[in-house]
Amino acid sequence: MSRFDLTPLYRSAIGFDRLASLMENAASGSSNTGYPPYNIELISENQYRISMAVAGFAREDLDITSHENTLMVKGSKEQDESQKNYLYQGIAERGFERRFQLADHVKVTGADMENGLLHIDLVREVPEAAKPRTIAIGKTE
Repeated sequence: MSRFDLTPLYRSAIGFDRLASLMENAASGSSNTGYPPYNIELISENQYRISMAVAGFAREDLDITSHENTLMVKGSKEQDESQKNYLYQGIAERGFERRFQLADHVKVTGADMENGLLHIDLVREVPEAAKPRTIAIGKTE
């Protein structure tokens, strides 16, 4: 299995440094199935959006939990008791649990579902005490 060099992602990612590390570990051969597929979008300097393809899931089938620096999205569907005779079944409606490691000061601001996509909005809010400040250089006498 070939390894991908994610070094450029570390340099350009704001707020997702740990996520880049997790992606690198996942690419190196874990049991990650890649389901459901997702995108991470940079909206502005401090705003992000995770979009997940959750076709076949209703709002009540999804559970989004944010605790400390971990965002967990879980989907569970009731088993359909009717016996359907599929000629081809390409839509995976199986349950899933996807975890995202968030950087410090990244908070979930909301979630919405549209056209089979779950959108989770994130914002990076750095407290004033943690922001860099300019130090004036005084005159020595």
